[in-house]
Amino acid sequence: MTPSHRTIDAKSDATLLGRSLRDLRRPVREGDAFAPALLPESLGDPEFLREHGVRYAYATGSMANAIASIGIVEACGRAGLLGFFGAAGLPLEKVEEAVVRLKSSLGSKTHGYNLIHSPNEPDLENALCDLYLRKGVHLVEASAFMGLTPSIVRYRATGLHRAPDGAIVAPNKIVAKVSRSEVAEKFLSPAPEPVLRELAAAGLVTAEEAALAAEVPMAQDVTVEADSGGHTDNRPLISLLPAIIALRDRLQSKHRFAHEPRVGAAGGIATPASAAAAYMMGAAYVMTGSVNQACVESGSSDRVRKMLAEAGQADVVMAPAADMFELGVKVQVLKRGTMFAMRGAKLYEIYRSYDSVESIPASVRGPLEKDLFRESLDSVWTKTREFFLKRDPSQVERAEREPKHKLALVFRSYLGQASRWANAGVADRALDYQVWCGPAMGAFNEWVKGSFLEIPENRTISLVAHNLLYGAAVLTRAHFLRCQGVALDSETLRIQPQTADELDRLLD
Repeated sequence: MTPSHRTIDAKSDATLLGRSLRDLRRPVREGDAFAPALLPESLGDPEFLREHGVRYAYATGSMANAIASIGIVEACGRAGLLGFFGAAGLPLEKVEEAVVRLKSSLGSKTHGYNLIHSPNEPDLENALCDLYLRKGVHLVEASAFMGLTPSIVRYRATGLHRAPDGAIVAPNKIVAKVSRSEVAEKFLSPAPEPVLRELAAAGLVTAEEAALAAEVPMAQDVTVEADSGGHTDNRPLISLLPAIIALRDRLQSKHRFAHEPRVGAAGGIATPASAAAAYMMGAAYVMTGSVNQACVESGSSDRVRKMLAEAGQADVVMAPAADMFELGVKVQVLKRGTMFAMRGAKLYEIYRSYDSVESIPASVRGPLEKDLFRESLDSVWTKTREFFLKRDPSQVERAEREPKHKLALVFRSYLGQASRWANAGVADRALDYQVWCGPAMGAFNEWVKGSFLEIPENRTISLVAHNLLYGAAVLTRAHFLRCQGVALDSETLRIQPQTADELDRLLD
């Protein structure tokens, strides 16, 4: 039966309907159409809320170098959100300090830490896994993985046991961030039997843990990462998310896990409309990234927050990744106000063209030393060598055997420091800032233009998150009415940022 269409055109009627839609606790009736009450905590998968003990199906991603700071994670814990600490790129002692601090400040509130794939530094990845197991970290966000490594498998398998009722208990949980079906399949499936066998033979997991690992998925949550900041394949969420959900369904039919893995959405989530769209496409939860970097709690600098607040959707570009430089992997960064992407691309071009630091001709080497490194490449290598002797001595041993690897480490030193210069707000390095950023940042700026959230100093993690969630709930209710034939005007559908006091009134 085709619904009869009713257009709301009188200004008073539109205003009244808009107010009704925004009162999330009360159902809305418009003629024969009906929209039930819908609070933000009803968005997403209720199992996500139950398992992680959060109020909202909303997570903040673990932006590296502690951009996803202790402050962000603490703010998430207080606001009913799931926060991940940005451990990638930090010395192990700094990660351990964060674990101790967050366990003390958050207590039983669920929070997690990043475990990034480090193909060039497997010892570092293993050491981070050791740290998490030793300190009782039970939730990690696995990012940049192209396949399953022994360290991530060991993390998941450790502690697996059966409860008295026979159910499998998995103390260590993984939220895996993926942007390709072949990687998603690995995390939505049990751990590979050969890897489990090797871990058991080495005494790194028990025989029981290895056996039980064959009955649970590697990750209980998989985040579909679309066109995001940092590591990304620039995929459109509208096509990638349904494909991964369908893959999950096929694998669940095959493996019959006791608890079906959940699929969330990230990349481009920065407005009420984008959050609502993700939930309506079936996302169990949404994860934000770029917009968090512009919040006052982030580990970035005020200079960078101002740059991000002025960014448009087109002000982003792909640039070489420091951690996977040799592989040609790229990350998405801010283009406006910095020359990092262009300079990083030049370094990769030189790396591809020469086999050692010494083979670079003076005509190429001179400008590098003067304008980019601001010191001789020999001096850069001395400092880089000292860094890796503390972080991962095997890298120095390899570099002294392989000149090409030494060249890569020297160039990677610029890429790595460019992020730290940005985080510290080093004034004379502003043109070298590496600021991970996706087009979501521009979309957010366009949405808040003219409001109090246009000012960077007013952006807090909880205020941004609660505004996105509240707006998504309003738009979802409006969608219910539109599907029943009610034509809503643009004024009725316009969601404006709300202050913290107003959100408390509307949501508590």
